[in-house]
Amino acid sequence: MDHGSATDWGEDRASDFKTRLGVWMFVLYGIIYAGFVLINTLNPSLMGKEIGQLNLAVIYGFGLIIFALLLAFVYNAICTSAERKYNVTTDASHEHSDAEGNK
Repeated sequence: MDHGSATDWGEDRASDFKTRLGVWMFVLYGIIYAGFVLINTLNPSLMGKEIGQLNLAVIYGFGLIIFALLLAFVYNAICTSAERKYNVTTDASHEHSDAEGNK
């Protein structure tokens, strides 16, 4: 007893853009994370350096978490905008697809 989907998702014309953006953001985060790993590997005493009441490891670690959250929000906002731009449906094309479905 298949009721079908609740919404018509159709083709996502923004898919390529969203993929490229996601890959670039992943690379950016990867570079920053690699810096964290390299500092811990090559100069662990640097991570023990105190900045205020916290050490660099804690600040860098929380910074990575906050940066990941910010990237997620930015990605969502940019992709939502791209979906609105690339996935525009006009009344004519919508009527055309309805007419084909009614044959």
